[in-house]
Amino acid sequence: MRKTIVKRKTKETDITIKLNIDGRGQAKIKTPIGILNHMLELFAFHGLFDLEIMAKGDYKKIDIHHTNEDIGIVLGQAFKKALASKKGIKRFGLASVPMEEVVAQVIVDISGRGYFRINIEKDSIIPKTQDGYAFSDVLHLFESFTKNLGINLNITVNPLSPDLHTDFEPIFKALGLALDQATQIEPRRKGIPSTKGVIDK
Repeated sequence: MRKTIVKRKTKETDITIKLNIDGRGQAKIKTPIGILNHMLELFAFHGLFDLEIMAKGDYKKIDIHHTNEDIGIVLGQAFKKALASKKGIKRFGLASVPMEEVVAQVIVDISGRGYFRINIEKDSIIPKTQDGYAFSDVLHLFESFTKNLGINLNITVNPLSPDLHTDFEPIFKALGLALDQATQIEPRRKGIPSTKGVIDK
């Protein structure tokens, strides 16, 4: 069973994540960031990951930065630990999800090398914050997540909506779907899904 528990406690945050990659999409998310709670629930539900996140931080006293970043760090570490050697996984995943006028496409490669890119229209107007959470915050979350998991994550959103929720929801749903594909076991694959015979850590 590809399950794990990862904890991170610093002077700024206290985070515990329980993850079962081969779950049923059951989520229990409790962080100080309301919109992020909902998005992570969508991610788990559509990725069929059982995911519990308990996060406390200095969000109210200082700012959102530390809590948001550390959630991304621990979530990435949890997936990396649960995947272990990555033997037999499909490695690649691709999903597109629409919500009203917005279409989000997410491409994932569990390559062992962390790289994140988001593609939006050049002249797009970045939507305003919701509950103190900004578009730049979710980008920082994904940067921390990809670096600690070791994946290539490429997201395209076209067009951007002036409503942050409408932009985020298809992204998190598509990420769940794509990562579910990439982490699934391919029965024909007996070893590591790389011609090098190893996925760099």
